[in-house]
Amino acid sequence: MQILIPLFCFCFSFPDNNFKPPQRPPKKPLRPAKGSKQLPPEPNHMGRYGVFFTFYCKYGLKSYTYWKCDCLKFFSSQFTLFQDADVHNKSWYAGACDRKTADDVLLRANKDGAFMVRKSSGHDAQQPYTLVVFYKDRVYNIPVRFIPTTQQYALGREKKGEEYFSSVCHIIESHQRNHLVLIDSQSNTKDMTKLSYPTRPPPH
Repeated sequence: MQILIPLFCFCFSFPDNNFKPPQRPPKKPLRPAKGSKQLPPEPNHMGRYGVFFTFYCKYGLKSYTYWKCDCLKFFSSQFTLFQDADVHNKSWYAGACDRKTADDVLLRANKDGAFMVRKSSGHDAQQPYTLVVFYKDRVYNIPVRFIPTTQQYALGREKKGEEYFSSVCHIIESHQRNHLVLIDSQSNTKDMTKLSYPTRPPPH
């Protein structure tokens, strides 16, 4: 009797230390299609500090701007009240006299250089007063502007090389000594006169 014994062959493979897997070629960045706009890179917010800085720039600066504007308006109004007390007893101050009444008083006075200062009709903190002057049968209403940044006054519209004054009384005193330029808004002609005759409406 013949016995068959099966033979098994086992193959063992050992890894090669010098073997390196093939590298894949780097992927090329996708180009945007023609006619399409490339989106901007995403911003780096620098963590929580970046978020805080962004929030401050967006809301904090606006709040500061509003606060600054409110403060300027408040101090302008307070400074105007202080100036009211300064001019209240002057012979040329007409207070809250309206334009028509002021014009009529100066026309009746009929003196070149007659003048008065009244509160502006618009009650604007940046144009608190109006200088009213009579010259050659005409009445001129000249705005008195208040400049909050410098706490000074100026006459007429803003222009280059304009003269600044520390107070309304300073304006009057200056033009009682020096000529005041009067400009006709219709014909654009110029005249000059000094503030010679302080006038104001009679008390009621």
